[in-house]
Amino acid sequence: MDATVIIVFFIVYAGMFLGEIPGLALDRTGIALLGAIAFLATGHISPQDAWKAVDVSTMALLLGLMVISAQFRLGGFYAWITRRLARFQVYPESLLGMLIILAGALSAVLANDIVCLAMTPVLIEGCARRSLNPVPFLLALACASNIGSAATLIGNPQNMLIGQALDMSFSGYVLDVSIPVLAGLLSVWVVICAHYHNDWRRVTPVPQLDASDMNYWQTGKGLLVLSCVVLAFLFLPFPREIMALAAAALLLTSRRMATRQMLGLVDWQLLVLFAGLFIVNKVLATSGTLHYFIAHLAAWGIHIEEPAWLFGLTLVLSNLVSNVPAVMLLLPAATHHSAGTILALVSTFAGNLFIVGSIANIIVVEQARSMQVTISWQDHARIGIPVTMASLICAGAWLVLKFASLNDFYLIFK
Repeated sequence: MDATVIIVFFIVYAGMFLGEIPGLALDRTGIALLGAIAFLATGHISPQDAWKAVDVSTMALLLGLMVISAQFRLGGFYAWITRRLARFQVYPESLLGMLIILAGALSAVLANDIVCLAMTPVLIEGCARRSLNPVPFLLALACASNIGSAATLIGNPQNMLIGQALDMSFSGYVLDVSIPVLAGLLSVWVVICAHYHNDWRRVTPVPQLDASDMNYWQTGKGLLVLSCVVLAFLFLPFPREIMALAAAALLLTSRRMATRQMLGLVDWQLLVLFAGLFIVNKVLATSGTLHYFIAHLAAWGIHIEEPAWLFGLTLVLSNLVSNVPAVMLLLPAATHHSAGTILALVSTFAGNLFIVGSIANIIVVEQARSMQVTISWQDHARIGIPVTMASLICAGAWLVLKFASLNDFYLIFK
């Protein structure tokens, strides 16, 4: 084994776990980029091979869908629909259920991080105007957006990567996971209602937000394009990344929405993170280090390609290094016919366990703090842990029934 490869890999994934390198102003994106540069500088990979290591189809799909999501943000759709929801004069439990359905549905076809980013401040405003405690609704937004994003292969970045890398059927995946996703959303409602049944009311300062109206033309155009894209994913055999880019190109040819505005809302940090990790993992694989680790795990009886082990390792790694790096590490072991579905469901559901398990959670908590609404890690854990356990139990049971014999999943207990 190459000591340099092991050291750089350890530093990169320790950075994924910590979110930073102590003493430096580096985030996960910077750490992944520096890891890739280190391998280039030490000659472990050539510039040409580094470019080839980057999965262009995944990057193109991400970019295209980010542009579509930017259309909705600039059109004011997220703020409009959240305000409409908050005005419904229904019991808090009913409002919570409506929010969970809305957040889950939006996150299934639009990036869950963007859904949380756009809806959080408006949701706080709506709760404050009605003297509702915003905390249970914000926790529902975060949990439901994570679970809802598992419903399709475009709901979150790791699902896009899995779908592209394993060439999974879009419609087949939707059918496979619909039951555990619905069960997961129901678990969010049950857990929050049980915990906050006597704590729905709280006086919160009403934030002063921009109350600009929704642009119906731009939003309508976005909805039409998005509907066509989803239908194309479901029923047409063309590459998903090409269809997503074509949709983005159509939206960019606008007389009102400036290209600079649209591209300014693209998450370039995430794209750079993906590129860096693609290169780091490529070096890990070509150096033989990854094979060495897998062989040693197998010697200890841990066969990560088997569904039960893949399920458990995905849960653990997703909370150690975040879901995207975890999925990238485990993709080489995704050889079982249910591996893609296991990776997508478990890595996404696991994001609800702790605040740091999902970028969506962090977005909600940080935005709430900036608006004088505090969500502690204990507040999140009281909801996140039971929601994660319930949703994963449902997912595991469904996977056993759907894909495998019981022997496949209980092989680890032999």
